[in-house]
Amino acid sequence: MTDASFDNHRAYLFAIAYRMLGSAADADDIVQDAWLRWQREPRDAVEKPKAWLASVVTRLSIDRLRELKRRREEYVGPWLPEPLVSAAPPDGGELAESLSLAFLTMLERLTPVERAVFLLRQVFGYDYPEIAAIVGKTEANCRQQFSRAQKHLSDARPRFETSPQAQQRMLQGFLDAVGSGDIARIEAILREDVELISDGGGKVAAAMRVLKGREIVAKFFKGVASRPLAELSYEFAAVNGQVGLLLKVAGRLDTIFVIESIDGQAHTISAVRNPDKLARVS
Repeated sequence: MTDASFDNHRAYLFAIAYRMLGSAADADDIVQDAWLRWQREPRDAVEKPKAWLASVVTRLSIDRLRELKRRREEYVGPWLPEPLVSAAPPDGGELAESLSLAFLTMLERLTPVERAVFLLRQVFGYDYPEIAAIVGKTEANCRQQFSRAQKHLSDARPRFETSPQAQQRMLQGFLDAVGSGDIARIEAILREDVELISDGGGKVAAAMRVLKGREIVAKFFKGVASRPLAELSYEFAAVNGQVGLLLKVAGRLDTIFVIESIDGQAHTISAVRNPDKLARVS
């Protein structure tokens, strides 16, 4: 086994770990731990390097997720995944959906093993015998875990607009409406059941709970628009496989917005403000 053969699978291993953990920093740590185990493994002991490495990364991620879940119970305010910003344009496909902030946030409903089983089966296409060997469960148990995960997610999984064009139109409409300070214009772009999830991690100003409902969310953004901000700028970028908005104040990244929309109106607005989660992008 060589370092080159490990590097061939590095992006795939990160894809598994990031979807498991919702944190790029923790996913990097997991991939590094897998590399150390790879170095210690006898060269003739691994017949299928990719499968072996994926198994190691998944097991490490399950253990790390158990630790993270305990920490997230003490997190200040709503929690959102650490965003990934890419130079590649979003394609709006199935893999992009499995990377979206909304999808990763929904995965938090699952237990660590349910999450692993669901991702390995639904996103990465593993068979049940392979999944059972990875997570240390029977095939029957894995089928049950997958079924439970599907039910947990289907109960709260509206069908968002996935085309990059629709996402950018939504973000531009959002910018124009909030920039106008007109409460009626802001309300017009929001669904009645809209939710705003603002993640400041207790380190910057953010809503301390999920704001729900058109009137409440509109009033929040009208208040934001009334505050003068010097040297405000923005740009569109690919954020977790979708079109996102990078808002900068005085040249410093301040907030990453991603908006999930249905029929041209915002359903879920995710605003990542925690500086720790923006550091990788900056």
